[in-house]
Amino acid sequence: MKASVFILGERPYQLVFGPLERKAIESQVEVKGVFDSRGKALKHPELLKDVEIIFSGWGGPKIDEEFLAKAPSLKLVLHAAGSVRPIVSEAFWKHGVRICSAYGENAVPVSEFTFAAVVFCLKRAFYFQRKVSKERKYQSTFPGPDVPGCYGTTVGIVSVGMVGRRVCQLLRNLEVRILAYDPYVRPEDAKNLGIDSLCSLEDLFRSSDVVTLHTPLLPETEGMIRYHHLTLLKEGASFINTSRGAVVNEPELIRFLQERPDVQAVLDVTHPEPPTPESPLYDLPNVFLTPHLAGSLGGECRRMGQYMVEELGRYLRGEPLRWEITKERFAISA
Repeated sequence: MKASVFILGERPYQLVFGPLERKAIESQVEVKGVFDSRGKALKHPELLKDVEIIFSGWGGPKIDEEFLAKAPSLKLVLHAAGSVRPIVSEAFWKHGVRICSAYGENAVPVSEFTFAAVVFCLKRAFYFQRKVSKERKYQSTFPGPDVPGCYGTTVGIVSVGMVGRRVCQLLRNLEVRILAYDPYVRPEDAKNLGIDSLCSLEDLFRSSDVVTLHTPLLPETEGMIRYHHLTLLKEGASFINTSRGAVVNEPELIRFLQERPDVQAVLDVTHPEPPTPESPLYDLPNVFLTPHLAGSLGGECRRMGQYMVEELGRYLRGEPLRWEITKERFAISA
């Protein structure tokens, strides 16, 4: 049997690789050790030297030249989490190691969270919750911004990657118009996803009742969403960010939200994360702030482990890997 080890944080290991997942792995490969840090793994070169497969996740090891010198037989990393950026290095690619990620699984809860947020935004639930809590009463009519509702309104999706595609699929449950901005999406693919129109970023912000952001954080996308785009939002519109905080110019976002109390923002990610203690985001009445919880939580984490168990089977059978991240894909991924 091929040799393998687990290297990831202790808590992620317990969350992601439950008894069923561990049993399935142990029936296919020899597990030579479980380490909760890179440092502890490197102290056991006698185990690493024959390892062909590493099971990783949150808290996984940076696999650089030093690590590879002690794991010369390494051929595959199965990363039961989303982004592989904390794991790979230039040496990783040079040595021809392959890596798979559970990013496809992690897109499931993020898209579900986003869909729920879209519905709440279209009903202006966050606005009315604050209003009811403050005034301690209900009203027979709803003063303030009009409520768009979930029929005949427009949802704008910025970037149609794995999460954006799943959000499109979920939005088919609503009778809404879908706009998208993504220079890499072909018109025929957009049509198959139920996207009514591909448009510029400016037109998307101008026309949407809700804008939801799913752009990966890359050097070229840092600070991509600016004050200029936000000011195009119509009265009573909403902005959702479940991607990465740094894709938005946060000082400009705060300035905009202070000037436009009619616009509500659902921010599951910020930059920095968490916001500094003095950040206005904590106090702005039109901000619904959550601590980066859209991704896998609790039992959802098991699904990431299961994805990597399935990928292990494909690797051992010599089949194409479904969730492999190539160097080319890595360049445009979060």
